Parts: sequence; C-alpha cells; structure tokens
Amino acid sequence: MGLVKPKKFLGQHFLKDLGIAQDIADTVDACPDLPILEVGPGMGVLTQFLMKKQREVKVVELDFESVAYLKENFSALEGNIIEYDFLKLKLENLFEGKPFVLTGNYPYNISSQIFFKMLDYKDLIPCCTGMIQKEVAERIAAGPGSKTYGILSVLIQAWYKVEYLFTVHEHVFNPPPKVKSAVIRMTRNDTTDLGCDEKLFKQIVKTTFNQRRKTLRNSISSILDRNNPLSNDPIFNKRPEQLSVQEFIELTNRVEAALKA
Repeated sequence: MGLVKPKKFLGQHFLKDLGIAQDIADTVDACPDLPILEVGPGMGVLTQFLMKKQREVKVVELDFESVAYLKENFSALEGNIIEYDFLKLKLENLFEGKPFVLTGNYPYNISSQIFFKMLDYKDLIPCCTGMIQKEVAERIAAGPGSKTYGILSVLIQAWYKVEYLFTVHEHVFNPPPKVKSAVIRMTRNDTTDLGCDEKLFKQIVKTTFNQRRKTLRNSISSILDRNNPLSNDPIFNKRPEQLSVQEFIELTNRVEAALKA
C-alpha cells in the first residue's frame, strides 16, 4: 500500500525528519530495560528507532490505514499492534502487569488527556517521553509564578520530574502544524503518597485554576465556605499560580481539617 494520508480529525501530523525521530526514540534510554508502549505510531517513523532498543515494543493506533501500513511494513511488530483508542485502553495487563515506558509523537488534540491517563496509571508508568505542542510542554514544565503554570503542571509535578528537552519546528511535519512542538520527559519522583486526600487535592487544584484570576478565597468558595474561619488565613489572598505543589498539599490538608471541624 502507499503512504497514509494524515487525518485532521485524528490530530495527525506525521514527522518527516528521521534525525528528530531518532532523538525522540533516544529519550527512552533514561529508563532502560522497560518495555515500550508507543501511542499513535502512524507510519512508524519513531517506531523504527524504538525497535532497535532491544526491548519489547507495542504500539497502539486508532487509524485503520496506519495499522494496515504498519502490518505490511513492520513484520517484526506482528502481534504487538493494538488497533484501539489509547484513551479507552486498559493498561493493567498490557505487559503482564509490568511497568513500561510510554512514548510517542502524540496526537495533539488529545495530548492533555493522554497525560491525565498517565497519572491514573502512574504506578505502571515510571517514565513517559514524547512530542507534544510546545505550549502544552511549557505548561507541564512551568513552575509557580508563571502564567503557563496550571492544572497539568501541579498534578504532573506532584508525581513526576519534568524535563523540557528540545523544541521542534513546524516544517518537519506533514502537514505542518500551526504551532511549534516540543519533546519532554517525565520520570516518576520518589513520592508514593502525597500526604493528603488525593481526591480533594485534585478538586482544589482544578477548581482554583479554572478561575485563576480570582484569589483562592473566591475561587475555592464552592469547596470551603467564605464564612469558614480558615478563609481568613493570608494564603487565601493569593492566586493559584503562586502556590507550589507542596503548598497545594498543605492547603488540601488544612481545608480537609476545616471541613471536618
């Protein structure tokens, strides 16, 4: 069969530059010995370099044309091509319950959802690398005080060390995306327990950043009533982007205690 045409509705932008594909594949070297799951391989530009890593490689691809192309051109992948939507895929038994590296030139229209799924499976995914929109990469890597610091930054940095590795320009793709891209690597940190109620932590982070221009006192009022004595604390004069991950954890514990009081 001929080459696969990129499909806009799947957010496909096929990488043409083999040097960059090699560089992305090499980001998994930081997590040796683990099997690899590649999301959205397309025509295998990244896959060909991952397969040289002497590890088990599986790919998950929703596009039937790409699946047919991979089956025809990558016979060594036989039995390891999963034709499915990654966001709906159960990952527990993918490598017989063993941890794995997640990587890919991720479909840009679902990149944030991919990382929320990574967080759901953080104990199975000690390392995640790959290419996404530059803007999303900057958001994930941003620290407190930055305009790009937000929900993804806090939730991911609570569990992973984030490295912004390099920027990729538009012209190396077919079709060229309207934005620049970036390659990042996220490696699990030593945290095994946040030291707070995880569900409430997520709720506070999402609620406050969804109204990021407001002070915490106003944005958190749907969780903690303004009449609660805790809301007089000076921390509630701050906006969410001023709080570090650790400060969000401490805030969660204080809010939980106030709600129980």
